[in-house]
Amino acid sequence: MTAPLRLFPLYTTAGDLGGFLLYPYIFNPQGEWIGWVTPEKQVYSVWGEYVGWLNQDFRILRRRSYDHDQPKRNPPPKPGRVTLPAHTPLPPMMAELKYDIMDVLEERPELMPTPDAYAFDDEG
Repeated sequence: MTAPLRLFPLYTTAGDLGGFLLYPYIFNPQGEWIGWVTPEKQVYSVWGEYVGWLNQDFRILRRRSYDHDQPKRNPPPKPGRVTLPAHTPLPPMMAELKYDIMDVLEERPELMPTPDAYAFDDEG
């Protein structure tokens, strides 16, 4: 018998709910798929673009001066619907970040769009 998969809340440095991790999938607070994490804790968008890394306190971090050396990767199969919890625990105390590191879900959430974010209407 396998243990049920656990949904982990992802918080921003400010303590706001940034999303959820249901390994390997990352969802925004509304339950929409926005990325995934590799076994090496590297984070990618649904489009396979490198975003940053998942640190030990479940924040998605990235260097401010990114040099684009990470290749694009194929995403895993699209996940099914996720049932979000009605309540999440209080965020832990977050360590301060060095100036050259940013919290992606706080400062650059556009790096993790939903799969339909780039769908354009042919009539418009």
